[in-house]
This record gives sequence, structure tokens and C-alpha cells, in this order.
Amino acid sequence: MKTKLYFTAILFLGAIGVSNAQAQNQECMTNLSIYVEHAKVKNYEAAYTPWKMVYDNCPALNWANFAYGERILKDKIKKSSGADKDALITDLIGLYDNSVKHFPKKATPASVAIDKVLLKYDNKMTNDAEIYSMLGDAFVNDKANFKNPKALYLYFSSLVDLHNSGAKELQEVFDVYDDVTEKIEDENLKLTNIITKLLPKEEAGTLTSKEKKRLSSATTNSKSFGKIAGSIDSKLGALADCGNLIPLYEKNFEAKKGDVKWVKRAVGRMFSKECTEEPMFKKLFDEQLKLDPSADAYMYGGMLKLKSGDKNGAISDFNKAGELETDSYKKSNLLYKIATIYKKGGSKSTARNYAQKAINANSSNGKAYLLIASLYASSANSCGATPFEKRAIYWKAAEMARKAGRVDPSLSGRANQSAASYSAKAPTKEMIFTAGKAGQTVTFKCWAGGSVKVPNL
Repeated sequence: MKTKLYFTAILFLGAIGVSNAQAQNQECMTNLSIYVEHAKVKNYEAAYTPWKMVYDNCPALNWANFAYGERILKDKIKKSSGADKDALITDLIGLYDNSVKHFPKKATPASVAIDKVLLKYDNKMTNDAEIYSMLGDAFVNDKANFKNPKALYLYFSSLVDLHNSGAKELQEVFDVYDDVTEKIEDENLKLTNIITKLLPKEEAGTLTSKEKKRLSSATTNSKSFGKIAGSIDSKLGALADCGNLIPLYEKNFEAKKGDVKWVKRAVGRMFSKECTEEPMFKKLFDEQLKLDPSADAYMYGGMLKLKSGDKNGAISDFNKAGELETDSYKKSNLLYKIATIYKKGGSKSTARNYAQKAINANSSNGKAYLLIASLYASSANSCGATPFEKRAIYWKAAEMARKAGRVDPSLSGRANQSAASYSAKAPTKEMIFTAGKAGQTVTFKCWAGGSVKVPNL
């Protein structure tokens, strides 16, 4: 009898539990609907209480608990101060942690770590060591989802500051610099691929509303990556000059010469910093050639031969480099580097040819367009018989610079600045009127070739 009564009691309490759970779940659903409507119109103050009820009792009910919860708490943080503000920041950090627990597919480890670091950084509640540690773990363990430009900069910037304080070695700075810049290039490549596909449709006026939003988003994000890339280069600054690179590589050469990744990065860095006259560059290059006789190696070999006067050997190596590289993006970058070698050597026509090959391999290579623009601009004195004709080449240069910014918005800052500078040097309206050239075509008989149409007044 006691057993029967005990069993009946369990069933009764269980029924109460289910009933209470259902009631609570219904209450959560009601409050969810209430706070979402408030949050949609940014009435976060009214949304707080119903949101808090749902978040505390039914956190896994809907992703809105975290998506809108972040906005609600950020609004309260903005309007608070002192201990209240600190408590709310702690609540938001807890929300980020719980988002991974309840919605692991939406809240990735990298995105959560970034949110926490940026929150603490913006509120001056962290330091370089914590920033570097948290973002470093996220970058290494969840690199695919580490896409925030500001976080990429903070990751590298905090390391440089730690190095400057004596806490980190210079080699680590270079390693992270390479990792971060490669990540930026990878993310920007995805964006420029989208832009490349949609630009022709934009020019034809056939973009759908969805495609317009996609193009706008890709353009904005590419510009952000461009700004961050520039900031990262500025942060690296003089740390990567020849005076620091050479002793570092001399010190580590014997221990690292079998590490193909280290060797290739060292050669690439010395090339980009124009340390190619140094014996250490040749030593590293020879090691790369032994470890990995790849397209890059032949490109560097061609440069060395060109500098020594072996033009035929250089051409052979450059052609071999182009043949070996099958990835169109890498091939484009390789051909661009060859173009820069010829530009430094004063061979404008050959530099333009390799830059055009780079564009043919990857039509979103804005750097190649900028290089061609600079070649045109530097030829003003040799591309015309009259002052008007000589200055007309700047229109051609400005056109190429603007195109660089269109195909790769990460370069838009440089591209717009260059285009404005070139346009300012082109014939003025007064010159066009005086020469009677409005609407006419100016043909260039120098190495640049081609023509431009003079603007109408």
C-alpha cells in the first residue's frame, strides 16, 4: 500500500513539474514575443525586463536571446557608469560564453573570443598580454571564423607592444605578421571574387536588389580590410627594415634553414623591403632553391640575374616562374612582383606587360592597375610633343588608378588619392578651352600607346 501511495505521489509531482514547465515555457514564449517587438524598434529599455526573464529561465529557447540580448545589454552599458556599468559588462561577457554553450553552430569560439576582447578593450578593462593570449588562441584554434578586421589588428598590435616592452621575440612578431596578412589577403580575395562577378552586371544595370546588397557589403568589407592592412604595416614599421632583418636571419639561419616555410617567408620579406643587395638574401634564396624550387624561387632567381646583367637568363627564369605557378591568384601576384622588378629597373614597357599579365590572371589585382597608372604618370615628359599632350597622359593614369579601387576596394584609399593627384596634373578646363581640344581624342605615340578622350567642357 505504501508502495502504491509512493508511486502515486511521484506521478502527481511529475505532473505538477510538467505543468509548471509548460507554464514557464508559455511565459517565456510570451515574453520572447514582447521583447523582440521592442528590440526591433530599438526600444531596448522596454525590452530588458521581458528579455531577462526569458534569458534567465529559457536561454536555449531562441537565438534571439543572444542576438537581441547583446544589443539590449550594450544599450544599458552605454547609459550606465561606475559599478553598475562594470556589472553589466560582466553580464554581457557571460552572455557571450553562454551563446557557445547553447548555440555552438551560431556562436563560434573565434567570434566569442573577439566579442569579449573588443568589449573589454573598448571599456579599458584589459591589457596587451590578455588581448594577445585570447585572440592568439582564437586565431590558432578557429582561424576560419576569425574575420573581424579590428580584432586582426589588435592581435598583431598587442604583440608588437609586448615586443617593444621586451616580453616577446622579434621572430614571433614576423611570424604573426605573416599569418595575419595572409588571412587578410584570403578574406579580401573572397570579397574581390564577389565584386568581380557583380561589377559587369552593375555597369550593365542588371543587378537585382539582393545582388546590390551583396556588392555593397563586399565593397565595404574589402575597404575595411584595406584600412587594417595599412595599419598593420604601419605598426610593423621599422621593425622590418634591413637593419633588423639581417642580424635576425643570420642568428637563426643554421637552426631554421631546413624549415621551408621560414626560409620562404624570410626571402619574401627581404624582397619586399628591398634588402636584395645583401649577401644574406642570396644565402636564403639558395636555400629556398634547394628546399623548394617553386615559382617564387625562379622569380627571385630572375631578379638576381637581371641585376647582374644576365637579361636572357632573367627572362628564362621569369617565364619558368609563370609556367610553374598554376593557381591564378598566386600567379597574378607573382607576375605583379616581376612587374615591380622591371619598374625599378626603368623598363616601363616590360613592367606594364607583366602587370597586364597579372591582371589577365586575376582581374581583381588592383595593385597591378596602380602600378600601370604610376608608369603612365611617370612618362608625362616623354609622351607628347606639346605641354597639353604631355599632361594628357595623366588622364590615362587616373583612369587606371580609379579602376584599381573598383576591382579591389581594399585599395580604394590609395587608388582615390592617386587618381586625384593624377587628375590635378591633367590639363585644366582653361587649357582644354585654349587648345580647342574638348571632346577630341589624344593618341600617345610613346611606349604607353593608346589614347584618351578629352573631357567636354
